[in-house]
Amino acid sequence: MITTSQDLAERPADSAVPAAVPTAALLTGALLSACGGGGGGAAAPGAATPPPARESVTPERAARFLAQASMGATREQIAMVQSLGYAGWLDEQFALPASRSRWDWLVGAGFSAPGNLAPDASADACQWRKLLGSHDTLRQRVTLALSEIVVAGLSGFAGDEWYAFAGAAFMDLLEANAFGNYRALLQQVSLSAPMGEYLTYINNVKSNPATGTIPDENYARELLQLYTIGVVQLNLDGTLKLSAGAARETYTQDDIMGLARVFTGWDYDWSAGDVTTPLFKRMPLIQNGALHESGSKTFLGTTIAVGTDGASSLSQALDAIFAHPNVAPFISGQLIQRLVTSNPSAAYVARVATVFNNDGSRTKGNLKAVIRAILLDDEARNSAYQSAPGFGKLREPILRLAAWARAFKVTSPGDTWGIGNTSDPATRLGQSPLRAPSVFNFFRPDYVPPNTAIARAGLVAPEFQITNESTVVGYVNFMQNVIGSGIGDLVPDYSTLLPLAETARALVDEVNLVLAAGQLSATTVALVVSCLDGMPAGDDAARLNRVRAALVMVMAAPEFIVQK
Repeated sequence: MITTSQDLAERPADSAVPAAVPTAALLTGALLSACGGGGGGAAAPGAATPPPARESVTPERAARFLAQASMGATREQIAMVQSLGYAGWLDEQFALPASRSRWDWLVGAGFSAPGNLAPDASADACQWRKLLGSHDTLRQRVTLALSEIVVAGLSGFAGDEWYAFAGAAFMDLLEANAFGNYRALLQQVSLSAPMGEYLTYINNVKSNPATGTIPDENYARELLQLYTIGVVQLNLDGTLKLSAGAARETYTQDDIMGLARVFTGWDYDWSAGDVTTPLFKRMPLIQNGALHESGSKTFLGTTIAVGTDGASSLSQALDAIFAHPNVAPFISGQLIQRLVTSNPSAAYVARVATVFNNDGSRTKGNLKAVIRAILLDDEARNSAYQSAPGFGKLREPILRLAAWARAFKVTSPGDTWGIGNTSDPATRLGQSPLRAPSVFNFFRPDYVPPNTAIARAGLVAPEFQITNESTVVGYVNFMQNVIGSGIGDLVPDYSTLLPLAETARALVDEVNLVLAAGQLSATTVALVVSCLDGMPAGDDAARLNRVRAALVMVMAAPEFIVQK
């Protein structure tokens, strides 16, 4: 696999959620089991691919596909997948025009006007609006995935009044390239003012022997370590290249020092204004030749000649990095993890990496082709894999909230999307878009929960790095409050559920389909049905309480939290 270097909160009185919702300890243990720590049986990662199965696109299979390919299933999207097929649905999503940008929403809402800046509120609102409400659901899912590979964060943008715009500009950049080419994405990220702030290479200066100063190495290091090639050499299938039984490093400190010389002399473009407007956050960085290192720059076996200007040095450097054989397996494997499964087989990684290297027209880095390869691969679509102990992934908290919001067509009547920062693990989700605590994301792609069945099985489980008993309780309480009492001005549409509320099994079956792709076990279904049968019925208020209770219990179930 790819390698890289609280007590329960008091319930609101009107929540009406039964006491049978699992405790944190029970749920955490169930998560470990459901995520693949058990023994036996189905094909484990690295095993031979089972023969392709011709399967009709049932509602459950369509919902499962949407759990991988979208921000959340709806009845309409399920029907669309059934009608168009998996490839047809992807074609339709690729062809959709982009929804209104985060930047334009901020400007339209008046957040660039003096006296109405409110960066704390607007920074989160513009991100949630896209994830929960935009029509281009595949593009948003891929943008979120890219933001967890090519990481920058609100906490690292320059501490001024425009940091919400910096966040909007960065995510808009990722979104604009989500179906484009990874090499083009690297170019734009490297010239991004927000990234220049986050990894501190704006106004990075050339070496000065008199003072002993050397160029800042932050971006050079993370560009290699996290955004392109990783720290150890890989085969096409993501397995380690070994020398005398040991992993081989991809770069040295000398490579970092040589590459850092490329990222000197870059500064904001002030041609469109000054600090009284946020435009400099969106403009690509420009070169100040006086600060750029004009000497040679040697790294990864490449030398950029003496006297090469800054823009040419950048292009040559990115070309050299992009040509490295690690890029395809390193990035392909992480995209598979973000969309489908934490432990893809070596064959799965190799198939996708092959497409990354050549999309069929000799183009490398075509993300549209890579996404298609990931989501249409037999390992993603063949339901036989669902029973494999190593298959699947923990659904990260952002995607759990999004699944509920999308399934029940949440709207923000005032277009304020006032969800806020959901990073607090004790009272909220423990994760919030563009608020990773470091450049290493919320979780590492090779994270192994220590002393667990997952570790004993030799598997990785990235999302478990932000999962423990406290965060499980915090998440359940947060969703209970959101479902029972609302958040901001968000309004869900339960019109499809209320007519089913008098019949517990019918209600559970519908929620199970749209949220969990029909994957709740018979035991879990029976537990939820039993709890609902013990609740009052017969009037609108009672029916609404039953709907809310069903939603909370399903969203607390391991079969929902672990995406198979």
